[in-house]
Amino acid sequence: MRHYVDQIVRSSALVGTNYRAACYAKSKPDFVNKLRFVEEEANESLYFLELIFEFYPERKAEITLLYKEGNELLAMAVSSINTALNKSS
Repeated sequence: MRHYVDQIVRSSALVGTNYRAACYAKSKPDFVNKLRFVEEEANESLYFLELIFEFYPERKAEITLLYKEGNELLAMAVSSINTALNKSS
């Protein structure tokens, strides 16, 4: 169980780290690449939240709130990637 919590800490920290890196991207391809890492780490965080829920269903309200926020971050990353790819240079 502790391993899952540690994984969430790592992957969620990498969401922020990679987002910050995307803000300083040197080109559109670099920006998209860094946002893809945001997408991957956000998705990983959601996966581990799902696993933790299996161990602690009594904490559904807390986990659901975190899951909702993580899903919103994931959606924003995907939307930003799509916008960047569909925008003509």
